[in-house]
Amino acid sequence: MDVNSSISLLSNIHTITADFLIEKLKERGFPDFASSHGNILFQLSVNEKMTMGDLAEKINRDKSTTTVLVRKLESEGFITGEPDSADKRSRIIFLTEKGKQFNSIAQELSKELLDTFYKGFNEIEKEQFFQSLQKIKKNFSQRPQSSQRE
Repeated sequence: MDVNSSISLLSNIHTITADFLIEKLKERGFPDFASSHGNILFQLSVNEKMTMGDLAEKINRDKSTTTVLVRKLESEGFITGEPDSADKRSRIIFLTEKGKQFNSIAQELSKELLDTFYKGFNEIEKEQFFQSLQKIKKNFSQRPQSSQRE
């Protein structure tokens, strides 16, 4: 491999880490859990209550995809929603107790994932790596909106 294989390597790492989390979640009794579901629950743990539009923006998905993901989580009791008093066409989404419990487990798994991810790295290397990833993200986020994911 050479540096021109970086995107392929990132894609491979993404797949490996997603598989790691899915396997660990199954061990904890959460089968068929997609990373997008976990991302929604994480965003709601950080923001407490969110509109569907805000949630879609945070997870980088279009509103229709977000609606499907939210409906599944709602049907399984992880989240719930209520009409937005400021805009009756919108819903406010928030975690249930089950969703909060999931986030507690996910936090433990995240630590395990990061320990594996950064094994053999010192603190300076971790910071440099993180800064490099931020630069890459910035390079793509400065592109025109029409070329970003719908």
